Amino acid sequence: MAQRITYRRRNPYNTRSNKVKVVKTPGGKLVAQHVKKNASRVKCGDCGIALAGISTLRPRQYANVSKTHKTVQRAYGGSRCANCVKERIVRAFLIEEQKIVKRVLKEQEDKEKKSAKKTGKK
Repeated sequence: MAQRITYRRRNPYNTRSNKVKVVKTPGGKLVAQHVKKNASRVKCGDCGIALAGISTLRPRQYANVSKTHKTVQRAYGGSRCANCVKERIVRAFLIEEQKIVKRVLKEQEDKEKKSAKKTGKK
């Protein structure tokens, strides 16, 4: 007949955080070993793809590992994937280019107005 197993912690219910694995000790006893919850990979904040180069841990464990395990050497290292960072850089560059073009067009328009006023006065 199978032996009964008692939980080793204070929580007596079969919840997600209280899962156990039955392990046989060298003495032949069956003992409940508490199993930790699985960690999910860190996801990109923009597109949701799992980030490469970042260790997969439970949230609290990130406090105990060095910075090299939590980030990669790039702008937005531990929060955005490389493709999203590239998109952001390109978008920012294009927006700046657009501002420059607008400014140049406005200057040309102002010049034309000035020259029209000068020819109109004479």
